[in-house]
Amino acid sequence: MSADAYSRAGVDQGAADDAVGRLVAALATIRLDGPSRQVPLPGHYASVIRLDERTGIALSTDGVGTKLAVAEAMGRYDTVGIDCIAMNVNDVICVGAEPLAMLDYLAVDKADPEICEQVGTGLARGAELAGIEIPGGELAQLGEMIGGLDIAGACFGIVSLDRVIDGAAVEPGDPVIGLPSSGLHSNGYTLARRALEGIPLSDERLGRPLGEILLEPTEIYVRPVLELLRSQVEVRGLAHITSGGLGNLLRLRAEVGYEIDYPLEPQPVFELIRELASVPDDEMFEVFNMGCGFCCVVAPEDEEAALETLRISYPGAKAIGRAIEEPRRVLRRPR
Repeated sequence: MSADAYSRAGVDQGAADDAVGRLVAALATIRLDGPSRQVPLPGHYASVIRLDERTGIALSTDGVGTKLAVAEAMGRYDTVGIDCIAMNVNDVICVGAEPLAMLDYLAVDKADPEICEQVGTGLARGAELAGIEIPGGELAQLGEMIGGLDIAGACFGIVSLDRVIDGAAVEPGDPVIGLPSSGLHSNGYTLARRALEGIPLSDERLGRPLGEILLEPTEIYVRPVLELLRSQVEVRGLAHITSGGLGNLLRLRAEVGYEIDYPLEPQPVFELIRELASVPDDEMFEVFNMGCGFCCVVAPEDEEAALETLRISYPGAKAIGRAIEEPRRVLRRPR
């Protein structure tokens, strides 16, 4: 699948994948005095460490990326904290864990009380939406850093080891339920900003100022997904749809593929990016969430019950496809 537009915008996904591979290989050389506590979940959204024979701690870390450049251009930082929470807690719930707390890391060229207060406001709002605490964090002043602000977080949650969800139970025919995104979330902003750079952030061709659309916070899926996990529905796989689009379904363990016949409707901003940057549909679906921010794979007999639970929070939730026998591929019906 081509990633030409993204590469031209400055992100070489192939090189990034190779870099991560080398980093992971280096970390694999760690030698401990005793056995590893890691639950084997290679390539999954969060890591799980055995606390004892019954309980695991789920861990995830992530940041907001170049969405911060939009915040800087708008002079508005009260939403990026929500993004930071969302990018972490949405990964933790993918292993069936309940997020409990997050630590934040804020790097600045110099400490600005007003900006820090705005970031803190977003972090507090995101924490409330996710039902987590923020017991601490770090503010680093880096006078020589490029750009004025970076923010990241490290989240942890708790999960019963016999209820870890890794996607191994997914079988051909299982329905994939898509939950709507709120927009771009926190991925693909290098390409988005390059495509939209000639348009003022005050432009209202999409119904409200473009800057507000680009700063729309990442959706936090914790509460409805936890409700699903606590129901009688057999949840077989959970996928946070970030960079890589619906290809993130392949991070689930089962040797299956996925056929997406009825994708959710993308927000108008995606079509504007596609037109202005001449990005093919395949690449759009690889770089962006295209209107679907999270997927739940459930047993076929539980499809209606799952939809009933999820539609309490997301009336637009629907089955967008099925798991198929053809392994390790995502097939998407052209729009």
